[in-house]
Amino acid sequence: MLLLRDVARGDLGGLKRLAATLNSVNLPNNEKVLAGLIDKSVQSFSGKIENPFEREYLFVLEDLRNETIIGTSMIIAQHGTKDAPHIYFQVTEAEHYSASIDKHFRHKVLSIGYNYDGPTEIGGLVVDPPHRSGSEKPGKQLSYVRFLFMAMHRPLFRERVLAELLPPLMEDGRSLLWESIGKKFTGLDYAEADKLSRRNKEFIKELFPASDIYASFFPAKAQKIIGEVGTNTLGVQRMLERIGFKYSNHIDPFDGGPHYEANLSDVSLVRHFRTASVGKEPWDLEAQDVLIGVTRATGANRFRAIRTQVRFDDQVVYFPKAVREMLKVKAGEKVSIIPFE
Repeated sequence: MLLLRDVARGDLGGLKRLAATLNSVNLPNNEKVLAGLIDKSVQSFSGKIENPFEREYLFVLEDLRNETIIGTSMIIAQHGTKDAPHIYFQVTEAEHYSASIDKHFRHKVLSIGYNYDGPTEIGGLVVDPPHRSGSEKPGKQLSYVRFLFMAMHRPLFRERVLAELLPPLMEDGRSLLWESIGKKFTGLDYAEADKLSRRNKEFIKELFPASDIYASFFPAKAQKIIGEVGTNTLGVQRMLERIGFKYSNHIDPFDGGPHYEANLSDVSLVRHFRTASVGKEPWDLEAQDVLIGVTRATGANRFRAIRTQVRFDDQVVYFPKAVREMLKVKAGEKVSIIPFE
């Protein structure tokens, strides 16, 4: 069985193994960066970071059969502050017509924008390749657990939620959009700029043009990928649309990846969130597929969640004894639930 939980300091080795396999933007193969992510998350879950909107929560999915971490996901409580604004391109369309030569054009226009009081961001979704398919659906579990946690702790998060999706990239990992804009105005390669922006976004604000940019000046291939989703991210796009997210006509200024947004209260998983008291056995198979979670004030793991089958009887929920043991809950305790639809 798979267990969703908050990351612990003892998970550094497991994250290093996963990062060495993938070396993705979300989980870089850098021990110092990984240790920093873990430390920030541990302090966030424990409440040691006083301002809730400065917290970042890292979830891991552990295969208990071999005690291996097979994936991660993350919530950034607020993406966009006065010190580090959320930066994006707004995508609009401009029309031009000349009567004298009877020519009419529609141009895609990019306008840089800054948000200093930004939304909550969901990201960091990584799944070990051998586990990406199968009935357990680890990617979906890691995606949904963030909404379970936000529904459990609404005051800790913004009402608006953002997901930045990856666009199609070149075979060598470069971005066509960055080659067309960013590199020309910063002199930096895509990988350099992406790494630098994690610590410092000042160079974007100072070096990027403040005026509108007409995408018509870009190569045709670069124009085509603006707001497009990469092949490996299509499943995430479909999932987000299914639960209530929509393309906001904003894109990432680095790679052109689309931004999907929703009000937390409009997300179907959050609308169907409920709590119930744990019932005693017997338990039968007339059940619903859900994610069920619990938080603790103390302990090595402040948060635990599992995908399982449950049966409701008014305000009581019944599920297998093995799940109760993994969640470390007893009959009568309250648990939180969202559908695994």
